[in-house]
Amino acid sequence: MLSIRAISIAQTISKDTAKPKTVLLINAHLTYPGLSEGKLNKAFYDKAKEFFISHNYKVLETKIETGYNVDAEVEKHMQADIIVLQTPVNWENTPWIYKKYVDEVFTSAMRSQKFLNGDGRSTTDSTKQYGTGGKMQGKKFLLSATWNAPEESFNDPRQTFWKGKSADDALFNVAANYLFVGFTIVPGHYCYDVFHNKHIKEDLANYPVYLEKVFKIK
Repeated sequence: MLSIRAISIAQTISKDTAKPKTVLLINAHLTYPGLSEGKLNKAFYDKAKEFFISHNYKVLETKIETGYNVDAEVEKHMQADIIVLQTPVNWENTPWIYKKYVDEVFTSAMRSQKFLNGDGRSTTDSTKQYGTGGKMQGKKFLLSATWNAPEESFNDPRQTFWKGKSADDALFNVAANYLFVGFTIVPGHYCYDVFHNKHIKEDLANYPVYLEKVFKIK
């Protein structure tokens, strides 16, 4: 049996060598002066940052509009256990700067084979499926978005526009990039009807509770 001193030393070594969890926060907002200044998305972004810092996560940050280095972004993705994308929904998608960001970062990581090794299919094994070639298993991705669309326009087949689709369904193309390279996709967090929403303060206040729930952080 181990002595009390040996157990104490082992516990100390375990604490010292334990790798801290890392989160990458990405702000995809694009400013349109006088129309979209980004205050609400910044508020959710800052709330997430406060939450993860309070739970002893190492926080990496990217604010796309202010510029980025492609190689550095690839490495941030490699380091992160969790990635949270904060974005407005512009014309039923992310701002175009985020698509540019994804094209550059994911294409670089494809060439280096850091994110994935092919698309998953095999010439010798027909059971291998498209979209299963990712190397980023064990990591999680959350999409947090602000919508002009009201919440009741989703999940209701009587609604003309989305025809019963969920908000996750509507933005699946965004999460699909991460699913393709092996991430686990957690249910998105959405603030709806932002130009008329009387509950934005409550949405902000409840965001840390949501993060705690979907990432099982205590």
